[in-house]
Amino acid sequence: MKVDTITKDYVKDVDIFADIFNYYIYRGRQIVQPEQLIERDTVKIALPYGADGAMIPVQRFRDVQKLYVAMTDGKMEYVLYGIENQSEIHYAMAVKNYLYDALEYAGQVEETAKSHRKEMKQRKLRGNTDSGNSGKVPETGEFLSGFWKEDKLIPSVTLTIFFGSEKWDGPLSLFDMMDVSDPDVLSCMDNYHVHIIAPALMTDDEIMKFQSSMREVMLFIKYSRNKEKLNEVLESNQRRFQKLEKRAVDVIEVITNAGIKYDEREVEVDVCQAIQEIREEERQLGELKKSKEAARNFYEMGIEIEKVAQGVGYTVETVKQWLGLLDDSQ
Repeated sequence: MKVDTITKDYVKDVDIFADIFNYYIYRGRQIVQPEQLIERDTVKIALPYGADGAMIPVQRFRDVQKLYVAMTDGKMEYVLYGIENQSEIHYAMAVKNYLYDALEYAGQVEETAKSHRKEMKQRKLRGNTDSGNSGKVPETGEFLSGFWKEDKLIPSVTLTIFFGSEKWDGPLSLFDMMDVSDPDVLSCMDNYHVHIIAPALMTDDEIMKFQSSMREVMLFIKYSRNKEKLNEVLESNQRRFQKLEKRAVDVIEVITNAGIKYDEREVEVDVCQAIQEIREEERQLGELKKSKEAARNFYEMGIEIEKVAQGVGYTVETVKQWLGLLDDSQ
């Protein structure tokens, strides 16, 4: 739950959210502006028919969804952008996201139908005195569906972000989840593709197209299991890693367990220094382990404690403590 909460809060920020879709859709061009994004309710409820004809409530929760509103060629255009965060590979992601989009469109149709029914009821109460499109009498098909010929759906784009360092090996389309080779059957079906951002599937040049701290988050996660390469990344991107926002550091830490620590009072974190401190602590712990092993080996060879202590560079009392030779009463 902690991983989900931290990653969700991170991508929910309008600056991060806008940067993610600018990267994926516009290849880094700054088209989507944070002020053009409107928060959306992520709860989706539909009532499909069950096998026995009963109505079954279905409830799904998107991680993050925002409405993008822009003026294009003199008219308003709308797109629904949704994000699903994954810290583990989901082998049915195509179906999961397909369901989200389908529920979104079903919800739009239902809301449109409600709006039309409400308008017709109000018009009836007013005695049909309105004129123009608001006084339209729907055709049979329009009335049955609740969706007029001129009504349009708002596009829904769902993007999956995999916050893992391993390569995503799950299906990336609906067809990938099936074992169908008959071209005639496939020609009657619509495929659904998973739009995914995964560090291991991206080149460094692609990651560098992010303008927000998503760049550092993706780079760190990608090389988190390769100390040598991670050090190179930290050095070549030192300026940005030295002043990384805390929420980005929290994502890095909860995903990689790197051991990064920082003062809660700080606004920005010097990740380079934090990693150096971790490396130094690891080095010291490694040397201590070697000293303990050497002390035990020398002692088992019959060498006096005083000489053992002198050889490993620690006090006699410390070496005795390592070997369990101290009297508990002392």
